[in-house]
Amino acid sequence: MDVAAPRGMDVARRAVGTGMNSPVIGTSLWFAQPENAVDETIVRAQVAADAGLGKVWLGQRFDYDAITLTALIAREVSGIGVGVSAVPIFSRHPINVAAAAQTAQAASHGRFELGLALGAAPLIEGTYGVDFRRPVRRLEEFLTIIGSLLRTGSSDFRGTEISSTTPLPTGLPGAEPVPPILVAALGPRALEVSGRLADGILPNLAGPSVLEQHIVPVVATAARESGRPEPRIVPLVPALVTDDPAAAFDQLSTATALYDTIPSYRRVLDLGGHTRAAELGLIGDARHVADGLRRYFDAGATEIILTQTATLGPDAEKRTWEAAAGVVG
Repeated sequence: MDVAAPRGMDVARRAVGTGMNSPVIGTSLWFAQPENAVDETIVRAQVAADAGLGKVWLGQRFDYDAITLTALIAREVSGIGVGVSAVPIFSRHPINVAAAAQTAQAASHGRFELGLALGAAPLIEGTYGVDFRRPVRRLEEFLTIIGSLLRTGSSDFRGTEISSTTPLPTGLPGAEPVPPILVAALGPRALEVSGRLADGILPNLAGPSVLEQHIVPVVATAARESGRPEPRIVPLVPALVTDDPAAAFDQLSTATALYDTIPSYRRVLDLGGHTRAAELGLIGDARHVADGLRRYFDAGATEIILTQTATLGPDAEKRTWEAAAGVVG
């Protein structure tokens, strides 16, 4: 389970005084087998909002479209921010992603955030039948194209991995401001590209020490040298409020076992001295979870996305959300 990390650059506290948004804690939403997945997701989003969380996020699965579903949530749940974490860039063209993102931004009246991901080679190649080649180069070209589409309403770019020339304007009335783009980046090259071309990052399973020592410096330096604003650092953190940490850890270990085998996650786990992803889980009473979340802010996080909160059921999930909301409330 989680271990204490040394204090580092306190980006969260500095953000308030430099014009950046105040720290926010959101949650990733997950469902198993509801009667209606869309209805259930909207209900859970409302519960998260009532618990005091500022945003809800959806991963892109194979059974729903995350961008579409976030737009529906935003129309039904007043005031809450919505985002996707994240759309794999090998599965779609930037024009299609930009159009969907603009639609969600207009539907939410400016509350949508777009997350992009490289994906994992076995899943990408096995599922979509495409070669997982030159992923960082593809990320750079994808960000270049989608940035142009969202900012200017057009693109004219010929790359080695992706090309895009728009025959008609692509701007959508009501899709303001330009939705932020965040990248699920972990490796040094992807972090550098994200710092230059995106608004921030969505590092998953990077503990406080890894965040502070290996992730924040790389992306922050790239953004600064490119003349961009200080990047948003939005880690995904598994958290569970429970009276039985040992049993919860066993369940979390099962739920996160896949991450233990994926090279990009394996690397950051090794950097943090962890053998399993579940060891990064903040598991225990409300105070323990809250203290663990504060360590992420101390390490450089500007926001946090809670993950795996549904592992122990809806009551435990609500307690976890309430404990987290108290950190920034």
